[in-house]
Amino acid sequence: MRYVCHFSCGAASAVAAWLILKVIPPERVVRLNAFVKEEDEDNRRFLRDCEVWLDHPVTVVRDTKYSASTYEVWKKKRFMKGLKGAPCSKALKADLLDTFYLPGDVDVLGYTKGEEGRLQRFFNNKVDHAPRAPLIEMGWTKADCFRIVQEAGVRLPRMYELGYNNANCIGCVKGGMGYWNKIRRDFPAKYEEIAAIQESIGPGAFFLRHRSGPLKDQRFSLRELPVDAGRYQDEPPISCNFNCDIAESLEDLL
Repeated sequence: MRYVCHFSCGAASAVAAWLILKVIPPERVVRLNAFVKEEDEDNRRFLRDCEVWLDHPVTVVRDTKYSASTYEVWKKKRFMKGLKGAPCSKALKADLLDTFYLPGDVDVLGYTKGEEGRLQRFFNNKVDHAPRAPLIEMGWTKADCFRIVQEAGVRLPRMYELGYNNANCIGCVKGGMGYWNKIRRDFPAKYEEIAAIQESIGPGAFFLRHRSGPLKDQRFSLRELPVDAGRYQDEPPISCNFNCDIAESLEDLL
């Protein structure tokens, strides 16, 4: 039996692996990361630092069909977000990592206290894998994970330092209006690049929608996003994992 730790280059997944390595022999633990081109480059630094901290390697796998790029997934599939979530998560993570598993593997997930619902959804969709969420078992929050990583002398990924809740891609289609305005301020070139991809696909790629007024529920493009719309600090964290579905979508939670 192997314990496969989903290492997303975030603090929670790093601490989940740290806990598992305390109780499971290292030879039975695999830390698995799916490389995604659009993540901040500092995520790679964090991965290497965690390898030193935990004295355990991370197996990095990389999609070749879409060159490990969310942009290429959107362009080739001609949509950016559908009824079952974002196609990039499935193509660059779920489909790729499914080929790695062996019978009897245990999934080690970085879900924290308060994310029990996400764990249940993962269990429902991955009936052939036994999930383990050590952070939930310990009752630990994401703040606890930040503290543990920092006390170990590891600097958190730059995306956290910039005020983001997760170390996901720079420009996640599951973000809300406040999130996208923050991306526009922090990464204007990335914002323009994604807006151009969205325009090239057309209205079917619009993922933001009006919350009130005569246009309520109608979707609109990034180009049409008012610069003062949304409050990122009020938005729930974006989930980008191996169980991407509509229930994880920010726009349906807000």
